[in-house]
Amino acid sequence: MFKRHKSLASERKKELSSHGATRSTLKNDMRNFHFLSQLILSAGPLKSIPAVKHSKTAHFEVEILDAHTRKQICIVDKVTQTSTIHDVKQKFHKACPKWYPSRIGLQLERGGPFLKDYVTIQSVAASSIVTLYFTDLGQQVSWTTVFLAEYTGPLLIYLLFYLRIPYIYDMKECSRRLRHPVVHLACFCHCMHYIRYLLETLFVHKVSAGHTPLKNLIKGCVFYWGFTSWMAYYINHPRYTPPSFGNRQITVSAINFLICEAGNHFINVVLAHPNHTGNNACFPSPNYNPFTWMFFLVSCPNYTYEIGSWISFTVMTQTLPVGIFTLLMTIQMSLWAQKKHKVYLKKFNSYMRRKSAMIPFIL
Repeated sequence: MFKRHKSLASERKKELSSHGATRSTLKNDMRNFHFLSQLILSAGPLKSIPAVKHSKTAHFEVEILDAHTRKQICIVDKVTQTSTIHDVKQKFHKACPKWYPSRIGLQLERGGPFLKDYVTIQSVAASSIVTLYFTDLGQQVSWTTVFLAEYTGPLLIYLLFYLRIPYIYDMKECSRRLRHPVVHLACFCHCMHYIRYLLETLFVHKVSAGHTPLKNLIKGCVFYWGFTSWMAYYINHPRYTPPSFGNRQITVSAINFLICEAGNHFINVVLAHPNHTGNNACFPSPNYNPFTWMFFLVSCPNYTYEIGSWISFTVMTQTLPVGIFTLLMTIQMSLWAQKKHKVYLKKFNSYMRRKSAMIPFIL
């Protein structure tokens, strides 16, 4: 009996001691939790660790071969998906400095079309290795240089004939004969035409293709400068005879010339609008300006007004060289207009059904 009570007392003591230990442990845990919570609050909000993104950018290797011999010229490596043909030309120029980018022509296959500078490598690549064929395009000049040279020459050449500098005409005959007023009017119209061209080249036109072979500059200058010399020589000659119907013919043709010049300018301004180019291109639409209403009838009204100007100049001066120049310009511009009209038909078929290319209802 005594032993039983003794064992119960000892068990009771063990329970009390274990309960005390548990209570002390809970107190320690509460203290630790309180200390940890205070530490977290003092540290501020938790910041999430940004996930590391491993971007896998595909690179291409561009092998450039000679289009004639098929021999390898160089290899352009580390070309990304978004790289363009222009970027490849820049790297090719670094590897081969004697060929600058505007002189480099790259093709997917021999005899094929040259790739435009804005084409991406990803769009033409069938695998990680891309083979392109190189053709030397020859010495290149910018289109702006071509236009400035073509239009500055006629302006200066015509003025030389108008001023009748020595060794062009017989000075004695020039002093004896007075000039007809149409000679002065023709000089004004001719100069205004090419001054407008020069100003539009600098401030209005947006040239899409950056460069062209030097031979195109030479051909354009020979054509414009040569015909200007021929026309100016006859119009400013001391023996020049005025138009058959006199002032009525001169006045009507001069007014029509000015109307066509104004229409040509306003059409060029509309064509330079950003909506006319790019991926979201739309056919230029007429606005409140009556000169732009020609878009209702033809797809290339700038050529229509241009031919109208030269026909008016031909009637006003009534000279054979101007007539021949106008005829050649009409043929050339009709070819350009038909080519553009076909492109417009593919892009804007529903809008172009009842339009002509250059001359309303005829061409």
